[in-house]
Formats: sequence, C-alpha cells, structure tokens
Amino acid sequence: MATRRSLLAAGLALPALTPGSGPAWAQDVYPSRPITLVIPWAAGGSTDVMGRVIAAAMSADLGQPVVVENRGGASGTVGHGIVARARPDGYTFLLGTNSTYAIAPHLMRNLPYDNRAAFTGISLVARSAQGLCLHPSVPANTLAEFIAYAKSRPGDVAYSSAGIGASSHLATELFQAKSGTRLLHVPYRGGGPSVQGLLAGEVAMSFVDLITCLPFRANNQLKVLGVGTAERSTFAPDLPTLAESGVPGFASSTDVIMLLPAGTPQPIVARLTASLQKALRDPATKERLNAMAVETIGSSAAELDAYWTEELAKWGEIIRSQNITI
Repeated sequence: MATRRSLLAAGLALPALTPGSGPAWAQDVYPSRPITLVIPWAAGGSTDVMGRVIAAAMSADLGQPVVVENRGGASGTVGHGIVARARPDGYTFLLGTNSTYAIAPHLMRNLPYDNRAAFTGISLVARSAQGLCLHPSVPANTLAEFIAYAKSRPGDVAYSSAGIGASSHLATELFQAKSGTRLLHVPYRGGGPSVQGLLAGEVAMSFVDLITCLPFRANNQLKVLGVGTAERSTFAPDLPTLAESGVPGFASSTDVIMLLPAGTPQPIVARLTASLQKALRDPATKERLNAMAVETIGSSAAELDAYWTEELAKWGEIIRSQNITI
C-alpha cells in the first residue's frame, strides 16, 4: 500500500514538474490564453487601426491572440475605466491618446478611476502629427496670413473639432492662446464628421491628423499651412512647423500610449513591454504604421512617466486659462 501511495504521489507531481504537462505549470506560463487590447474609441478611427496593426504583431510574438475590443464613450474615459477595474493579470491592457490620459482628467468631473494611480505605464507608443488645415475658400496661404485674417474677424472664423475635449479642440485652443486669435468652436461628433464639415465649407479650419489631411491636400480640397509637432514631419517635410512659422512654443500631436492596470506583476509588465518594443521594431509593422503617417516611438516606462507629467501640466494650464468646460 505504501508503494502504491508513493507511486500515486509521484504521478500527481509529474504535471507540475514537467513543462507543458499539467495545470500547475500552465498557471505559471504567460500568456496562456487570449489577451484583450481595449481601444477607448469607436472602430475605424486612426487609433483603432493603429491598435490592430500593433495587436497583430504582438500576437505573433506572444503566441496568443491579442483581441482588439472597442469601448468608446465619454471622451474615451469609458474604456479607461474598464481597464482600471480589470484584474491586473496581464490579460487586459489599453491604448490611450492625449485626449483621454492628459486632457479628460481636467475636464471630466468625478472620473471613476485615478488617472495616474490606476495604471502602470508601458510606453509612449507612437505619434501622429496634426496639420492646421483650411478650407480652400479661406483667403490665406500662409500661417501669418491666416492669423491676420482671424484677428480681423475676432470670434467669427469657425473651426471644427471631434468634440469638446478632443485633441483637435485643445490644439486649436492652444493655437489661439499662443497666436492671440479668437475663433468660433463648432464641435462635431467625432473626427470623421469634423473633417467632413471642413471639406463642406461649414467651418474655415481644423486640426487634422496627417494621414487624413494629406490626400485632401494633394487633391486641392484642403490647404495645410503647417504641422503641430515640434519638428517637421518626415511624412510631409515640406510643411513647416507652426512654431517656426510664427507661433513659438506651439506643440500638439496625437500621441498614443500603452497602459496596464496598476498592480500587474513585473514579469508580465516586462513581457508585454518586450513584445511591444519588438512589434514597433518589426519592419513590416513600421511600414504599415508609416503608411498611416504614424511615427513609431517605443519609449521606456520612465520616459513615458515624464512625458505624461508634462502633458497633464500643459493641457491643464490651457484648459484653465481658456476657461474650457464640458
């Protein structure tokens, strides 16, 4: 009987000692099932497309599907709240944009999560430059001419945005603060309708991501006076920055970061970080993102933390000084 018990104990122990042969070992392997990447915006937008490209590359590296789940609403804070409440086990993470992680905390009262404490930052993933776009009917072909035109009609020159608190809205508020202009805000329900309003001549100007505005520029449907990034975009090097064109200190772009729920074990954080960095270095992935006029970055967690602090301070100051409310 003792021999039988010994053999039985040894048999039960084998799955835990032999890799891949039993549940005890499987529990220590990450990932062992599909992972969810939450996009806090509707399907079809630039952040959604970017997320799907990155998810595909990470799936190949991790050996498990990375499934994109679109959870839009409340300026992106619905998706952030879902990830903030998720189990910190590495099976739910998030792509956020400036409008959610740096702007919404200053505009949205009673957020259901702590904007910094609820998350573990992985990386500043990528950057999409915004172009200052005009309808062709606007009698201005340079930034200086547009500023003079707007100043001659204070409060009458209309601009579109994807909604109150969107990056296109705050970029224009920053532009007004630094250029001394006063424009009329016409918020739309999303980036697509905002661009359509500009193309139809319902408004005079808007800040639009380059992936969207460059084709319209090529077809003479829009004028693009410059880009909002601190340096010229490699995807449109002929376009000057707004800072070099007469608005010193202006810097605004759509910047995407990756976040996990706070408390995620460090080995899992390290595994996802390595997978993301590998994806961003992959030539095929870079090519697909570059085709969207998206610059891949792949910062460290420390660099992300410093950047996040700067973005919160910058947009908080603009929101307070311009008295922006929802």
